[in-house]
Amino acid sequence: MAALALAALGASTLTIALLRAGIHVTYPAPVYLLAVLAVGMRYGTAPAMLTSVAAFLLYDFLFVQPLYTLTINSPDEWLNLLLLLAVASVIGRLAALQAERAREAADRAREAEALHAITGVLAATRTVAEAAPAVVTRLEMITAMDRVWVSLGANPSEERSLADTAASEPLPMPGWQVVLQRRPDGQMRWVRAHVATGSARRAPRAALHRVRIEVAGETLGSLWALRARNELEPDRAETRILSAAADQLGQAIVRDRLTQEATSAEIARQSEALKTALLDSVSHDLRTPLATIRAAAGSMLDESVKWSEDDHREAFLAIDAEAERMGRLVRNLLDLSRIEGGALKPELEPCDLEDVVRQAVKRARPDPGKRILVELPDSLSPVLADELYLGQVLANLLENAIRYGGETIRVRGCDLDDGLVQVSVEDDGRGVPDAALPHLFEKFYQAGPPGEAQRRGMGIGLTVVEGLTRAMEGEVSACRSELGGLHVDVRLRRAFVPEQTADPTAIPADRVSAPPSGEMA
Repeated sequence: MAALALAALGASTLTIALLRAGIHVTYPAPVYLLAVLAVGMRYGTAPAMLTSVAAFLLYDFLFVQPLYTLTINSPDEWLNLLLLLAVASVIGRLAALQAERAREAADRAREAEALHAITGVLAATRTVAEAAPAVVTRLEMITAMDRVWVSLGANPSEERSLADTAASEPLPMPGWQVVLQRRPDGQMRWVRAHVATGSARRAPRAALHRVRIEVAGETLGSLWALRARNELEPDRAETRILSAAADQLGQAIVRDRLTQEATSAEIARQSEALKTALLDSVSHDLRTPLATIRAAAGSMLDESVKWSEDDHREAFLAIDAEAERMGRLVRNLLDLSRIEGGALKPELEPCDLEDVVRQAVKRARPDPGKRILVELPDSLSPVLADELYLGQVLANLLENAIRYGGETIRVRGCDLDDGLVQVSVEDDGRGVPDAALPHLFEKFYQAGPPGEAQRRGMGIGLTVVEGLTRAMEGEVSACRSELGGLHVDVRLRRAFVPEQTADPTAIPADRVSAPPSGEMA
């Protein structure tokens, strides 16, 4: 500041001397106004006023008779010098105000740009943990800090770092820190505070700045910034940016907390709803077979009832069928639990699809009024699957078709061009609404025929079908059947069967394996 004032006054004095000596200007004193204007625009009001007084004294001392004294004999000179001092003071003040407003506008624009960038980062990410690295990086550049980091915790001793622009370096532990105090009226100031540490790791040449992250009086953490001690303290713009960034981070942390609480509440609500649905479905599905078994067993134990051999056989068959139904229900529940827990470990090996289908059809035991048609070509390739899981898949599909389909159920198989083998189960019932097709494999989803109430059931049979099929590296899909009901396709990888050869070292024909990765049979 002093250098600029001296230089401006010196240049003005030299100019005045040249004007008086060269072209004999009578009153060149206004040239000093240029010096006052320059100082006022650069350093503000006070330096401009001092420069005005200095200009007044210099002109009096160097150019007013008697020379080289501060004495003024002429009233005209008194008037001119006083006018010079007044005009210089006004110009200096106006120049300082204009420069201050320009700097304030630039600072506000800088703050707005910084806050817009930080808000954009927080809005574009799902959590504070994702946004924090980008936020501290921007703050480091905007505020010209050497290092910026965010820590969460009720107090500095409990804080844990969330993001750091120099995460690979240890956190500094200086004996002093500068804390930003923010008053309710919006005033802010940096206050130096001593920090008692027992560590020998110090940063004596760095000033540690801390801005508390607070929301509604609750301290959530701190925004920390490191700057060399030989540099200036954060100016007003940098202070406001750091303060606003801390507020934005605090709001984002509260937002994450509320979102997590809402998610936990929704999960708990859905879990309770699913638990209720599961208990309701299990109790309903178990009640019917249990009632049938108890009725048949009770009747057989009643000595007053005379049973023929055919009656005994019919009762035994009913008990066996209902016991099989209960067993299938329990298997589905266990399979569903293993699917959700990721505990399915299928043993994939070549399986004869025709044998598995016929065994599943034999166990299905359809009602007398329903028939199952099996249409499998003789050339159908074996599939790479777990025979136990594949049998469960077909059993669930057949049970679903028998329970909800019409009179005819058809099972077909074919080889596909992409190295897969497809087996389909379809029925001639009324099917499900088209809108329900994408949801058929969801847990506990039930879709009744259009215009009718949904039939009661657990809604996990098709979920187990999809889970077991995917565990065997296959695919499953559903659509409307040509027969009018539901059509479900299960696609599995074709097993590679080496051709039989007379070479004694060749692989026996009954030993098959999956094709190498990326190779189709």
